[in-house]
Amino acid sequence: MTRATTVRAVLAAAVLLVSVYITLTMSPALGLDLRGGTRMVLQAKDSATAVADRESTDRTLEVLRQRIDSLGVAEPTLTRSGEDRIIVELPDVQDPRKAAEVLGRTAQLTFHAVQGPGSPEAKGDKDRLSLPDERGRHLALGPAQLSGAGVKDATAVFDAQQGAGWTVDLAFHKDAARDWTALTGKAACHPAQDDRRRVAIVLDQQVISSPQVDPSVGCDVGIPSGSTRITGSFSADEARELALLVQGGALPVPVEIVEQRTVGPTLGAAAIDASAAAALIGATATALFITFVYRLFGALAAVALAAYGVISYAALVALGVTLTLPGLAGFVLAIGMAVDANVLVFERAREECADRPSRSLRSALAAGFRNARSAVADSNVTTLIAAGLLFLLGSGPVKGFGVTLAIGVLASMFSALVIARALTETAARSRFVSDYRGVNGIARPGRVRTWLTRRDPRLFASPRRWLMVSIAVVAFAVLGILVRGVGLGVEFTGGRLVEYSTSRPVDVETARTAIAAAGFGDAEVTTAGAGDLSVRTGELDNDEEHALRAALAAEGGETAKVRDELIGPSLGDELRRNALIALAVAVSVQLAYLAVRFRWTFAVASVGALVHDIVVLVGAFAWLGRTVDGIFLAALLTVIGYSVNDSVVVFDRVRELWARNRRLPLATVADRAVLQTVPRTVNTGMGALFILVALAVLGGDSLADFALALLIGVCVGTYSSVLTAVPLALVLERSSKAPPPVRTSKRRTAPAPRGGTLDNGARV
Repeated sequence: MTRATTVRAVLAAAVLLVSVYITLTMSPALGLDLRGGTRMVLQAKDSATAVADRESTDRTLEVLRQRIDSLGVAEPTLTRSGEDRIIVELPDVQDPRKAAEVLGRTAQLTFHAVQGPGSPEAKGDKDRLSLPDERGRHLALGPAQLSGAGVKDATAVFDAQQGAGWTVDLAFHKDAARDWTALTGKAACHPAQDDRRRVAIVLDQQVISSPQVDPSVGCDVGIPSGSTRITGSFSADEARELALLVQGGALPVPVEIVEQRTVGPTLGAAAIDASAAAALIGATATALFITFVYRLFGALAAVALAAYGVISYAALVALGVTLTLPGLAGFVLAIGMAVDANVLVFERAREECADRPSRSLRSALAAGFRNARSAVADSNVTTLIAAGLLFLLGSGPVKGFGVTLAIGVLASMFSALVIARALTETAARSRFVSDYRGVNGIARPGRVRTWLTRRDPRLFASPRRWLMVSIAVVAFAVLGILVRGVGLGVEFTGGRLVEYSTSRPVDVETARTAIAAAGFGDAEVTTAGAGDLSVRTGELDNDEEHALRAALAAEGGETAKVRDELIGPSLGDELRRNALIALAVAVSVQLAYLAVRFRWTFAVASVGALVHDIVVLVGAFAWLGRTVDGIFLAALLTVIGYSVNDSVVVFDRVRELWARNRRLPLATVADRAVLQTVPRTVNTGMGALFILVALAVLGGDSLADFALALLIGVCVGTYSSVLTAVPLALVLERSSKAPPPVRTSKRRTAPAPRGGTLDNGARV
């Protein structure tokens, strides 16, 4: 065993041991869409006295934290997002009405002098505030003399001695106590039973109590104790809620709920089980496939694939990444894509053995790793770019998918270039493995390569023909977008989407009639799989949602909320705008990267194929009537990375062969490059397809659209990287005056001391 192989083996063993330890001793942080609960996004708003900036939003967050702690929610999470948004995650909270009420109320508690009787007409008058008191009679109120910020403590108390029932006792800070004394002293100057002897306590523009100042209080003397009692015929719950709001403090700025998502725990558990089953079945199918194709070396790659799963999972846990449903799907998907580097290496090693049958197995394998290095690096960088864009421009669970995908890419490179290499290099030293070509799996050309060698097709004799086919496919996709329209999800349009599970089956028409009778005639009702009902409406607050659920319960018996998504119109516009920005940035970044790594013609051709894939995928969803939402955006950006990945592998081979055969026509070079990379494309695509089919079949409704989008994207991306990108590059090269590339990678492709090289790339 060489020193380099020993170092790789020791490093692989160390990383695996640490990963196994982390896997056995630590648990992953599950997102709310997997463990169940409610997630809210609050938007801070400017008020008459404060601006919703970073500082005021941070103060608001702390006030909200106190309120949530008082609610008794286990392990709540509050974080600021950007300058003026707060993300609140409440595990195990299935009915967000109570939480939303407490969080959303601004608790602007103010104390006013009563100036006399008011009138409803003056209610909106800025100069004269008129509000109804507890009995509904309007009072004219003076400007606020004291705010809730001056309240030191608030306690709900049951007064059994004086028969006042539940009350709220307030204690004021020192400065506020003086203001309270002055306010009650002025009120005491008016005769008993006069409205002007009252003090109005107003919470969020509603008079909750307007008591008379006790006759024992003298004029201009006031109540000196710095405390008071709010009475108002409160129930126990009302008194406790008021005390909670006041004690938590007035929010520095008002907040508005712009997004709200609720997921039932059963849905999350089902998603975990489905994803685990999909991962097991898909990974097993992938392992069996690469073992069948590459024999012993394929089996060793399958062992490295299992190690990849442990390492990437341990990395997710160790880094504290919150595992969301899209992130879990990304983890499963990365298993299928993790074999890509191994396939690239094995195919290059097969080429070495085919070109020089006398070459030793160790030399061919080393050349395979050396020659595949460029394609592996470029293809993984493009996927990392897509993952970075998902994290930077995505929202909510989509960010988790980006993180998971990035970790998966890095772990797969370690698995292929360290673990798999250590295993295969050790096996290659065995005389038995080296001598028996049918055992090692790379000393003989594969079936696909043999068939292509025998047929030797000329694919690009007429590249415009393939471009016409691609244009026709794009035109059909655009027609679907124009005729059927793109069904944007609630995330992009705003509104509310709720899924319900009923104890008795309810057909869509019956549910639609019941909901319309309850006053929700514009609601769209569809089935959501497994007999569940999906209801989509425009603006719908929590009380209205409760009424809608009650209408369904009248027809279907016990009705449970499975999923609940509320997106404000402003946030929907922002998410839609960000989605377009994400696509534009993705295309631009990929173009810039490819232009640096390759010729501008290759870069433009790759991006042209990428745009082809985007349009076709969106058009396919339009024809199928599927919803385009944030999860679809995650799939779309993943397809972008996959498509460019394939194009990079093809153009990397075109560049290599063209540099060594500068006098050959580019079309001939492209034919050879494509035929040499087709086995890799087929074998890698099969690994991804196994996983995606398992996700589509077992993932249920929550993952069906995601898996379907990736299935379509992988198939279309595989086609376009060969039959769109390459023909477009050939057409562009006709007008390019740049000379053929220079063989800059000579040292990597030169014959190794132990013999063997490619003979101009003519054999496949």
